[in-house]
Amino acid sequence: MGRIGRIDVREREGRRKVSEKKPSRPEKGLGADDLSEYLRAKDPDTREKAYAWKTAIGLQKIDGLTPSEYLVTTAKRNIEGEISLAESRELVTSYHKAKKFAAGDSSRTMEADLVSQHIAEVLSEPSFTFSPAELISIHRRLFEGVFKFAGKVRDYDITKNEWVLRGDTVHYGAAYRLIDTLAFDFDQERGFSYVGLSTDETIRHIARFTSNLWQIHAFGEGNTRTTGVFVIKYLRTLGFDVHNDVFAENAWYFRNALVRANYTNVPKGIEETTEYLELFFRNLLLGEQNELMSRYLVIGGWTDDTSTPTSNATTPTSTPTSNSATPTSKSVPKLALSEAIRRILSELDGEMTRGQIMAKLRLRDRSSFLESYLSPALRIGFIEMTQPDSPRSPTQKYRLTAKGLAARGVAR
Repeated sequence: MGRIGRIDVREREGRRKVSEKKPSRPEKGLGADDLSEYLRAKDPDTREKAYAWKTAIGLQKIDGLTPSEYLVTTAKRNIEGEISLAESRELVTSYHKAKKFAAGDSSRTMEADLVSQHIAEVLSEPSFTFSPAELISIHRRLFEGVFKFAGKVRDYDITKNEWVLRGDTVHYGAAYRLIDTLAFDFDQERGFSYVGLSTDETIRHIARFTSNLWQIHAFGEGNTRTTGVFVIKYLRTLGFDVHNDVFAENAWYFRNALVRANYTNVPKGIEETTEYLELFFRNLLLGEQNELMSRYLVIGGWTDDTSTPTSNATTPTSTPTSNSATPTSKSVPKLALSEAIRRILSELDGEMTRGQIMAKLRLRDRSSFLESYLSPALRIGFIEMTQPDSPRSPTQKYRLTAKGLAARGVAR
């Protein structure tokens, strides 16, 4: 997507002026940022756009930001197919330019609107490269026009007073070795194999990788939103269907779980734990319904006099139960897999060559098959090569693993 000021919206007849609409009041029963109705649409394109926008708007809660009603109305116009993302960007940008010159714009509302627009754009694009450069690029794109340091790795050390730690801070990555630390974590994950892992082990590893990436805190601001977008796109390359509202509805919890996954205080008997983050990913990837309450994560426990930060107006105030970190779902986990992974699990019968699998799936584009079907299924351990020591063998075939056979029965 081009930068602000370089948008070129054309039709066959030439340039078309994007019509302005005054923001209407939200439909009765819907919150200002509630786009859930569109997630239930029959049209897959509508659902895809709704997910991108709902996640984009929900992630602003991490920093206590609320998009304008104009942004939500514009998002709905895009979801309904009335305008394109390029046109919505043009409208949102013009809206804030006019407000700034007219009566002074709220920088926080402008940040929420622009970053929501940018996240919707990034999530709507299928392209992704697993690399530190991609992470940096996502930060640049999300915060372009908002932060002067967008896309720039910080060169100073930071601390943050965390509400969930009662004012204490996580020890973030040292500025002088951020690039090396990023390279190390990416190399470790790139070389990791999900083959043979159980569902619980897979969730645990994803939680640990995500928490490690976030702990580096490569940028001055916007780290959690950048991490969230990056992880969503990475999980898609692994074959997961990340198209629900878990991120949108639990962004504040997501950040607090990341904090607890990176905080140790031996004198107080506190050790870092990914258990809270694992609950988040179980809801995201398995469709479980675990309670994701930030109050459960507060050091020393939640009390009635525990002050609630202004960045999270919806934080519950009741006391947590002793088993609050235990998943509540008792049913067999149903994996939220992409349509591509579900298809290859369904169609792969016995041992088949790459050409036979493509024919069974009625696919002709080899690159698309490798990128969306074969590589993710191999990476996560659902299928395996019959000749793993000779991956380029002309007689190479593929078959379902025990993990793949099990997933075939519970995939949703």
